[in-house]
Amino acid sequence: MDTANLIPELNKEIARLREARNLLAGTSSPKGAKASKKRTLSAEARARIAAAQKKRWAKARKNAA
Repeated sequence: MDTANLIPELNKEIARLREARNLLAGTSSPKGAKASKKRTLSAEARARIAAAQKKRWAKARKNAA
């Protein structure tokens, strides 16, 4: 086997072994990082956060002047 054919053959073997591993592990595809659930805020919580941020900005402007 010459080196030009070696890398494609190795890639085929790696793919075959990964598929076998996934079958043995009980999955059909490799597991990736799970997307985290998006956490939503209530309107009341957003209003509290906005008010607190406005208060921080007002304090920063007051100290800067």
